[in-house]
Amino acid sequence: MEGAYTPYPFLRFIDDVEWAFLVPAFLFLFVINRIDDAVKSKHKSYLCYIPFAYSAVLNIACDMDRLAGVYKIPESAIKLIEILGLVHLFLAITFIPFLLIYSYFLVKHLKQAEEKKWIIALLTIVSSLVFAWLITALAGLFLQYDISDTMSGVALFATFVMHWTAYIGIYKYKLAKNREAVYNFLNTDLAISSTSLIIENNAPEEFKESITEDNLYFQKLQLLCKEHHIYTDSTLNREKVAEKLGISAGYVSQIVNAVTGDNFANYINHYRVEAVKEMISNSQYENYNLLTMGLESGFTSKTTFYKAFKKVTGQTPNEYKNTCK
Repeated sequence: MEGAYTPYPFLRFIDDVEWAFLVPAFLFLFVINRIDDAVKSKHKSYLCYIPFAYSAVLNIACDMDRLAGVYKIPESAIKLIEILGLVHLFLAITFIPFLLIYSYFLVKHLKQAEEKKWIIALLTIVSSLVFAWLITALAGLFLQYDISDTMSGVALFATFVMHWTAYIGIYKYKLAKNREAVYNFLNTDLAISSTSLIIENNAPEEFKESITEDNLYFQKLQLLCKEHHIYTDSTLNREKVAEKLGISAGYVSQIVNAVTGDNFANYINHYRVEAVKEMISNSQYENYNLLTMGLESGFTSKTTFYKAFKKVTGQTPNEYKNTCK
């Protein structure tokens, strides 16, 4: 590696810049970009680059003397350079850990559970890598320890992380683009037939006599599902619906059970499955990710989505999609 600096001395300038300052900054900015605008507006993103800019200017200024010989730092300024070096060290051991930990704190503002899980995994892996680099660098500085082999291992692991992030990141970016289109579809284009949602009524006779499809609250519930698409809320439950209808949660269950012969959760999942089926049947969405459709339709996870879809259709989403071709 040292031999590379002889024909290309400018590489020494690049190598001396502490690029590690950018890692927590980029991660922080990525998390900020994924959260709500209300939270995002409270953060001044440009401040994240100040430690890196400080480090780069300090190292390049020193290299202009040591390596390039452009000028000679006077003896009177050596003490100042040492103090600036201590500030540089202080920034490394405070800024890097703080920004990574703060990024973990901001993850709670993410809406999608799947995205939150992926970003936490990314933060954990990259944080482990950065802390390994920081501890190794400090050990070499204070203990005069030969860190070349350790740094090579860290660099190798970093290469793996970069490839993994690129692969998953591109997939997640596509997922995010799909979600935007799916959201628009669910809120503007979707028209679900109510006949496909009425399940065979096996409710007891006394419920059939007292509560029917003409029940005012059941009609309001259908309106909320078909016109306002409340089923796309992954946290939707009986209590939320009861609050909208102005009745008790128990009465919501009673109405749904009496009219459809099924429980509230399955009733809502039917709407979600029908929404996904509608998108699968639409050629405009043939290249879209099935999981995206499921999550945006209100399912909380891949497992829940696939289980509910198979219960309603007797097929997995992939099998259903293949039969529609």
